Amino acid sequence: MTTAKNGDTVRVKFTGTLEDGVQFDTTDGRDPMEFTIGAEQVIAGFDQAVIGMAPGEVKKIVLAPEQAYGHRDPQIVDTVPRQAIPQEIKLAEGLVLEAKQEDGQTFGFTVVDFNETTVTLDANHPLAGETLNFDIELLEIK
Repeated sequence: MTTAKNGDTVRVKFTGTLEDGVQFDTTDGRDPMEFTIGAEQVIAGFDQAVIGMAPGEVKKIVLAPEQAYGHRDPQIVDTVPRQAIPQEIKLAEGLVLEAKQEDGQTFGFTVVDFNETTVTLDANHPLAGETLNFDIELLEIK
């Protein structure tokens, strides 16, 4: 039987949960996810977990932060003056703001705190520092 290997394009169904059981993502109710193994389209641990799976196989995995979104980096949390944020934006904790770099790439910041004079922004991925659990089913190797 054929198994998934580096360079293969695969279709999977999955459910991702945190250590406390809270679900953070799933393909339930939507199309399966398609990606190419080794093309850095998914987190490293997920990519590696699919290698060796056969169509129809189901696997449970646990990914430490270094296999997923990394550890939280306090150096990418910054407090900026309130006037640095356009006034038409209604600030709220948890609000994700996007910024564009000179090279055109966009990245997100999460508002973690604010008052009349400052806004604290966190550029860490929301799942940074988390251990992630996945139930994966390999549907197809294309």
